[in-house]
Amino acid sequence: MAITISSPAFADGGMIPVKYTCDGEDISPQLTFDGVPPDAKSLALVADDPDAPMGTWVHWVMYNLPPDTRTLPENVAADEKLAGGAVHGITDFGRFGYGGPCPPSGTHRYYFKLYALDTRLDLPSKANKKDVVKAMEGHILAQGELMGKYKRR
Repeated sequence: MAITISSPAFADGGMIPVKYTCDGEDISPQLTFDGVPPDAKSLALVADDPDAPMGTWVHWVMYNLPPDTRTLPENVAADEKLAGGAVHGITDFGRFGYGGPCPPSGTHRYYFKLYALDTRLDLPSKANKKDVVKAMEGHILAQGELMGKYKRR
C-alpha cells in the first residue's frame, strides 16, 4: 500500500521555493498525506538529502504523529514534543525540527518520506534517523515519498 505525499509549495520532482531553505525563511513546507491505512497506530516522517557530499544529510525527523494526521502545516514548531504526542528527532544540524535545503554546490534532491506504522515508537529523547529507522523495522504498513530539488543562487 502506498501513501501519497503532496505539498502546495512544490510538485513532486519540482524545485523547492527559497522560502523553505537556508536562503529564505528556513521553515517547513505544508505537507498533505493521502492513503494512510486505517489500522495505522502512528506515522513517522524523515526528510533527507542523498546528494550531500559527506553522505545522506538528515533535514527532518518526526515520529509518533497521530495516525489520523493528514496535513502538516507550514512552519511546524521546532519543539521536541508536539501536539497530539508527535515527537521531533534530532537532525544532522544537531537540533529538533526542520532544517531546510542548503546545498554547498549543485542541485540536490530532498526526499520527504512518510511511514504508517502498526505501533507507536518507544524511543528515548533526542532519537535520530538511525534510531527511528531501526525502531520502525517490521512495523511499516505503508509508505510514500515526495521529492523536491534545490540549488542555491
